[in-house]
Amino acid sequence: MVSPIFVIYFLILLLIGVPVLFALGLSPAIALFQDDKVLFINMLYQRLYSGLDSFLLLALPFFMLAGEFMVSGGITTRIITFSQTMVRHMRGGLGHVVILASTLFGALTGSAVAATSAIGNMLIPEMVRYKYDRTYAAALTAAATVLGTIIPPSGIMLIYAFVMNTSVAAMFMGGVVPGIILCIGLMVVNKIQMKKYPEVEQFSRASRSERIAGFKLAILPLFTPIIILGGIYGGIFTPTEAAAVAVFYALVLSVWIMKNLKFREVFPMCARVGINAAAILIIVAAASGFASAISLSGVAKEITSFLYSITDNKYILIFIINIFLFIVGMFLDAGPAILIFAPILAPIMINVGIDPVHFGVVMVSNLSIGLATPPMGLVLFVASGVSGVPLQKISKAILPFLFVEFLIIFLISFFPILVTGLPKILNLM
Repeated sequence: MVSPIFVIYFLILLLIGVPVLFALGLSPAIALFQDDKVLFINMLYQRLYSGLDSFLLLALPFFMLAGEFMVSGGITTRIITFSQTMVRHMRGGLGHVVILASTLFGALTGSAVAATSAIGNMLIPEMVRYKYDRTYAAALTAAATVLGTIIPPSGIMLIYAFVMNTSVAAMFMGGVVPGIILCIGLMVVNKIQMKKYPEVEQFSRASRSERIAGFKLAILPLFTPIIILGGIYGGIFTPTEAAAVAVFYALVLSVWIMKNLKFREVFPMCARVGINAAAILIIVAAASGFASAISLSGVAKEITSFLYSITDNKYILIFIINIFLFIVGMFLDAGPAILIFAPILAPIMINVGIDPVHFGVVMVSNLSIGLATPPMGLVLFVASGVSGVPLQKISKAILPFLFVEFLIIFLISFFPILVTGLPKILNLM
């Protein structure tokens, strides 16, 4: 039995600025040393290997590499051009372009941080040029680009599916409708916010020929999620094989069709993605050991008993857990948060009749929004760096968007058909 005090050590290590990886690994080890249970440490760190010994997790670096090829291949310009022809004429047109481009970019790369950097670098200066407030432009970009980890294919959904042994295809399809609702919700907020900025310049409606030209530019990159999701749904290949196919397609598209990526740049890019993927996967390993310590300590049972002592009503429970996840997302990255809390919270939800895929999409969506919440939201830091606007100003300007995103989280929490409807139609559940 591991002393539950290691959870306190974990929080203390995080508060004093110790990286998440070391906090996850050191906190149970300190508790075991303190309790003179050194033999348990060997067992604990065996979980570091077993936590990574999964063919499914291999899809994560593949999806990252496919996204890197796409970004370097020049898809950002194509996606933005296509988005402009679709929504630029609406009130707050460039804001709508940011939101639509972020949604489409997420379907191609699955990365909120990459979307913030790529789209922000191109569209924030453009928005300022057309009289948008720079702080507002940065906040809108940060709020919109978190859709990158909700719209499939999503690496965070992949991690949840790995932890809870759920269908990756069902998770991916379950994220489609919430992602679209979030996209529409942000557009509504953007349109309402334009009342504060009457000086913003408007665009004319794109002609039919402009829309066709924009669609032609974007059609080949937009085939990527169709290939991935269609291949998985059709049983043609597994999620890991789908990720490998996505890498090949992105490579061919970027090097030989769009010709924006030189073949000699491919190997350094693979090395860079390998380093970044290793950084993520080693956290997965450490979190697996930490989750084992939680199981051995009885913390999970105590949390379950505490929540059931409050209520056994599934709607009240999911309300409480959503508030908890929102707070967790302010301080902890989505990947480690899922690895730590999914094994604790998902069984509670399943016991009260909530489908694990439904809860998984809710959890992923909630923690993804945490990427744009102060004080530790990574996307906020990227948006601040791209725009040159102080973090404090962006944190204030983003609040209306976060409010609507949080309302939508409750919407998909209390109406599970919004998540499970599409997977059930496709016989994935």
